[in-house]
Amino acid sequence: MASPSRRLQTKPVITCFKSVLLIYTFIFWITGVILLAVGIWGKVSLENYFSLLNEKATNVPFVLTGTGTVIILLGTFGCFATCRASAWMLKLYAMFLTLIFLVELVAAIVGFVFRHEIKNSFKNNYEKAVKQYNATGDYRSDAVDKIQSMLHCCGVTNYRDWKDTNYYLEKGFPESCCKLEDCSPQRDADKVNNEGCFIMVMTIIESEMGVIAGISFGVACFQLIGIFLAYCLSRAITNNQYEIV
Repeated sequence: MASPSRRLQTKPVITCFKSVLLIYTFIFWITGVILLAVGIWGKVSLENYFSLLNEKATNVPFVLTGTGTVIILLGTFGCFATCRASAWMLKLYAMFLTLIFLVELVAAIVGFVFRHEIKNSFKNNYEKAVKQYNATGDYRSDAVDKIQSMLHCCGVTNYRDWKDTNYYLEKGFPESCCKLEDCSPQRDADKVNNEGCFIMVMTIIESEMGVIAGISFGVACFQLIGIFLAYCLSRAITNNQYEIV
């Protein structure tokens, strides 16, 4: 049996680990709520844009919603395990955190390896959306209009892409290509934006890659901190139980 002074030294360590892990778990739980909210928002507001990336990209909001739900449940479990000071529950919590970390790592590697395929897929789908543009409420046409209006661009590579479409032959450039709100007649190339949307979208994405990489690295480090804290607290509780015996 360990001496009373030894047990007294171990207790503050456990209390400290519990406090820090509870704070971590609360932040982790909040990230789950944010992911859930982003997933729902993406499903409601951004589904059209995802459809231009890839047909399977429309499942991204569901993935975010599912991930957020899992994190909320796991965070709740982690909070319960920490409050109960259960060694086996904390080990299970650390194992789940490790699993999430590995999934995130694989997703990051896959995204990096297939980034050129994603770029080509977006270009092909955007070209298809421009050729089939009808301005009658079609979800892809609506996405094209929003991108062109927001980025002040026109066509895929430039405004000339529209001249090969049925819409241009019937009505001219769509209103979203106009430099001003009213650019009638809409066949006047001087009154529409010249730069293509594909180039602008890729420029924005590439310029933000550093930020995305930094956030991903930060999230990964955050996961490792949680794994470390849960493991250390589990060890401290187990050692303390042995000392009491």
